[in-house]
Amino acid sequence: MPLSAPRGARRRKLRRRADMPLLGGARPPIAALLALLLLVAGATALVLGDHDRSAVDKAVLSSQQRVAEDGALALRASLDESVTDLQRAAALFAGPEAVPADTVLDKLGKVYNKWRGLAVIDPASGTLLAARGETIPLADTLAGKTGKADQGSGKKDGAPVPRLVKLPSGDTRMLVTAALRGGDKPRLLVASGTLNVPGISTGENRSLLVVDSAGTVLAKDGPSVSRTAWAKRAAKTAAAASGRTPEPGGHPGASGNLMGGTDKHRTAVGYAAAGRAPGESSPAGGLGLSVVTSVKVTEDAKAVRTQAFGLVAAAVLLLLAVLVTWILVRTVQRPLIHLYLESRRLGRGELDRPVRSFRGREPARVGAALESLRGQLLGGRPTRTGRARGGISTRTTVIVCGVVLLAWAAPLLLLLNRAGSGVTVPKQLVEDQRRRTDTAADRVRKALNEGWADVASVAQIVGAGGGKDDGKEVGKEQADTSSATKAVLQTTLREHPRYRSVYVLDADGKILTRAGAAPRHPAGRKPYADSVAQLNTSGKEPAVAAYAAVPGGKGRTVVGEYDPQFLISMVTRPGLGQVWLVDDKHRVLAADRQHGFRAFSRLPGGHLDDLATKARKDTNGTSLLHRTSGGSSLAAAAAFTGGGAVRDLGWQVVSEQPASWLELPEYTAQRHTMLAGLLGVTAAVACLGWLHIIVVRPLRTLADQAEALAGGDRRTVLFPQHHDEAGAVVRNLELIRQQLRTAERPTAGRN
Repeated sequence: MPLSAPRGARRRKLRRRADMPLLGGARPPIAALLALLLLVAGATALVLGDHDRSAVDKAVLSSQQRVAEDGALALRASLDESVTDLQRAAALFAGPEAVPADTVLDKLGKVYNKWRGLAVIDPASGTLLAARGETIPLADTLAGKTGKADQGSGKKDGAPVPRLVKLPSGDTRMLVTAALRGGDKPRLLVASGTLNVPGISTGENRSLLVVDSAGTVLAKDGPSVSRTAWAKRAAKTAAAASGRTPEPGGHPGASGNLMGGTDKHRTAVGYAAAGRAPGESSPAGGLGLSVVTSVKVTEDAKAVRTQAFGLVAAAVLLLLAVLVTWILVRTVQRPLIHLYLESRRLGRGELDRPVRSFRGREPARVGAALESLRGQLLGGRPTRTGRARGGISTRTTVIVCGVVLLAWAAPLLLLLNRAGSGVTVPKQLVEDQRRRTDTAADRVRKALNEGWADVASVAQIVGAGGGKDDGKEVGKEQADTSSATKAVLQTTLREHPRYRSVYVLDADGKILTRAGAAPRHPAGRKPYADSVAQLNTSGKEPAVAAYAAVPGGKGRTVVGEYDPQFLISMVTRPGLGQVWLVDDKHRVLAADRQHGFRAFSRLPGGHLDDLATKARKDTNGTSLLHRTSGGSSLAAAAAFTGGGAVRDLGWQVVSEQPASWLELPEYTAQRHTMLAGLLGVTAAVACLGWLHIIVVRPLRTLADQAEALAGGDRRTVLFPQHHDEAGAVVRNLELIRQQLRTAERPTAGRN
């Protein structure tokens, strides 16, 4: 035979291989599995690197940024409250006749004590009509009274805008103006307030600065650091960031952190702008203020070495990837290709040589059926002798490959590089947890006191126009007074989202007038004294209300019930973990939105109860690092301090944050290890599941169809479901079926 004959055979074989479908079938999932495993191995080697001191610095820096954000929110809320309080108070004095200037200032002085100075001026002539407290710079007031309002505040042109002014003494004051409407002449109500640092406790190591948009320090607390090089850099950085647009869903203003000082004397700095999110209304958000906090880093962290572990894990995965790919190619891909070639040869009538034998259950079954069909095409009878049940099934092979890959991924996901409870948590993070919890408690306390002040101002207005209520006068004057009182209550409820309802009680606790939801004051109980009171200790939601007696009202009291969602919003702070507002019996009244709560339930853990009991005796709050067999957590508690209308409540804010949520190197290594394992599981399940759906199941169906055709079934039409190797074999079986059916017709006719 000439030497060219084998070459021709090889050419025919190559042409047949070229007819194979390139898309679909076993090759894409196997190739994808190999590619993904190689990527996972590379990612494992990269992400599991060594973590040095900078990782701990990052955790401390992130904490300082959160502290600065809390301070910026507290500062902005305090300034906004001053603006809105003055404007709402001025609106309550509106009427057909002008209220005397001295009367206005006297009533405001009885309710609010936040302002250093109050004045009523004639804007046209600049004449001072009345004044209380420190002297207000009238020139600055008149210069800014008609300025354009901040666009984000929602005010129209000519509306009052808060301004910062510098006094000759060097102190900074915020001037707030509000229009006093009533009578023929326009008047301006002006208040000056101190620009204080936010209510964050400082100490020997912590400093707090409030800077303006030029980087000038306006207020400070703690050790004097404003003249150090890093403090100047932080002030400039914060000032430059104050004008940036905040990210959606984050802090309403730009924030960040930086590390100052030298290697031996490091200082962690956090800064945050007291700005506002796009579309948010905040008069103080346009003042360009920022809060800068700094703390000395006194601890040196231990480096965490995981690079060698990552390289070993990546090398093992590379070996497993090559092994699994080789197994799948040998047991799945190649048998399918050879089955296609054999079935194509029989379909073309090339019956000169037997069908090759196959390993594996399904390929062996199809190969035996093809050999039986070859005999039938040569004139034999249908037979089931080709039915082969031995060997390992293709599904078992795929499952074994999956188990091998999961044996690498599961330990990384569940067991290896666990941080445990022995992780060294910097003391600074524990201290920051306490400071932030103390800030949250101060924020809730001030908000409740401000709410009481609003109710007290309403009580002043109700008392001024209250008329008589002794049960004897029921004429037109009393009806007009009741109508005016209801209008004031409705205005208060509309402008104060913190309340669910506002109403007036008589001396016996009977409701006289109300606005909003149904009151929850206990029926038949006399009104509480001027304070914020807790009305229930059980039920679906807590009932908390501010009570303010009406001056000269013969026992009448204005009540403002707080909305439970308002309490929830007060304790919701990112990066603080789970936060609870509890009463004097440690029953939960509110919790952050992320975790939810059940009203009046107990704190989840005896250590939190003990911490809350201890915090009641410590005015600055207390904190601890709680360790269990499952891990560590940072817990803190802070009681209400500073008095005010909430002085008798005995409430506290308690927080707890798992240490695993912190950006410490041990937990970072653990998360990266889990990520590598998760990626390995995802790659194995996705690609092997794809292979099972596209190849294994159709191959089992193909084996059944081939055996049925070899057993004499000539009526069932075979058609492919997919354009792949298995589909190509089905097409060839259909050609063989048609040939056998054509060959059997003459025989059936002669019989």
